[in-house]
Amino acid sequence: MTKTVRVRFAPSPTGALHIGGARTAYFNWLFARQNDGSFVLRIDDTDKARSTEESYRQILESFRWLGIDWDEGPDIGGPYGPYRQSERLSLYRQYLNQLIAEDKVYPCFCSPEQLAQDREQMQKQGLAPRYVGRCRELSKAEQQARLQNGDPHVYRLRTPSEGETVVHDLIRGTVSFANRELDDFIVWKADDTPTYHFASCVDDMTMRITHVIRAEEHLSNTPRHIALLQALGAEVPVFAHVPMILAPDRSKLSKRHGATSVEEFREQGILPEALVNYLLLLGFAPGDDVELVDRDEALKRFDLRRVTKHAAIYDVKKLEWMNAQYMRRLSPDVVLNKVWPVLLERGWVQADMNEQALSWVRTVIQAVQARARSLPNLIESMSYFFVADFSYDEKGVKKHFANVETAERLEQAARALEGVHPFWVTEIEACYRQLIADWGIKGGQLIHPTRLAITGVTVGPGLFDVMALLGKPECQRRMRTAAEWIRRHNA
Repeated sequence: MTKTVRVRFAPSPTGALHIGGARTAYFNWLFARQNDGSFVLRIDDTDKARSTEESYRQILESFRWLGIDWDEGPDIGGPYGPYRQSERLSLYRQYLNQLIAEDKVYPCFCSPEQLAQDREQMQKQGLAPRYVGRCRELSKAEQQARLQNGDPHVYRLRTPSEGETVVHDLIRGTVSFANRELDDFIVWKADDTPTYHFASCVDDMTMRITHVIRAEEHLSNTPRHIALLQALGAEVPVFAHVPMILAPDRSKLSKRHGATSVEEFREQGILPEALVNYLLLLGFAPGDDVELVDRDEALKRFDLRRVTKHAAIYDVKKLEWMNAQYMRRLSPDVVLNKVWPVLLERGWVQADMNEQALSWVRTVIQAVQARARSLPNLIESMSYFFVADFSYDEKGVKKHFANVETAERLEQAARALEGVHPFWVTEIEACYRQLIADWGIKGGQLIHPTRLAITGVTVGPGLFDVMALLGKPECQRRMRTAAEWIRRHNA
């Protein structure tokens, strides 16, 4: 490429960062980093009624959490700022005045009622509703008179009515639009503010954006943007429209399909590494049947031209699987740092714990980490190491606590543990194997009831690892408590 690549992402601060927006931002980021270019973050906050500072801050925090950084933006500045559209109104007016002076836009005084009537008439004729050009040919004198009179008006761009506009899209190839379908669209609203189209094009021009990578839903806007950029005398950037993200039933993705915002995924314990990896797969195949692709590997494999044209399907189970894979890669120290505030809040740890106690917590984390799907799931999987007054899994009770004989075995096993020194995994297992052999029972007839007795659940890390971590007195106490419970409920 002969020019320095400059791409942008322009979210509206009217809500949380959606997964679709995060995916588009990540594709922009990858493209910029691959080409030693710049990734610009600008904020589309011209909708004063819906834009909030809280949403703005949340969007920036979501990007930081994901590890998607920007080279220019509202918080760090840059050579083409300001980077919030609400702070660029004087610039937009400057370019509007330029287009007015060049007669490339004109004031339209049509009332909403008149426009609605025109649309209705066109629909009756079987035509696509569009602006009929009622004010396009007003004389300069009539325009001036009505403007001086204070008549409500907007400004429309004079668009070509013949020929076609061709979009050379990096993902979709050549896409043609008949100019007669464009109509003279509004670039400046009656409330004296720019439309999204106008602000976006002026920003792309003045910020020297070379590539516009955005969602497929904007493809229909592209011929308008090309017409506007050409009217402004700007060089048209290269466009690439990434596919939509649909729900598993191929309907529009919504709250009913689960989490849809970055903040929600974060609250559910999804790791940023896993979510960024998942975003990559929404419309792009890394190749070689590889699915776990970290950021460095993504920079090697990503190719904008290989992004699919068809819709990407949102699959929360795939994300959960991916999150579990990344959970296993974390060191116990990293996990401990992530879950520490919750452990502290629950009273499972203390702020001034000594190194021996901290080492025990790390070992507990290691024990449950391989099965954890998320951080909250990991925390819950650790609970029986810190809390003894748990209830027993109902299915486990029916299967393993169904007779008094099990209570006797738990009592005898608890007594047998008294002779285990040191209370280590191999010694505990040897004791249990001897009991199983002496009693002539299957291993599961002692191992499964013991697990349920000391953890309350039927699955988890190796039983003897759990027992060694809990320690002899605690294991014996829980086994005897379970034996009493079995007798009471099977009397």
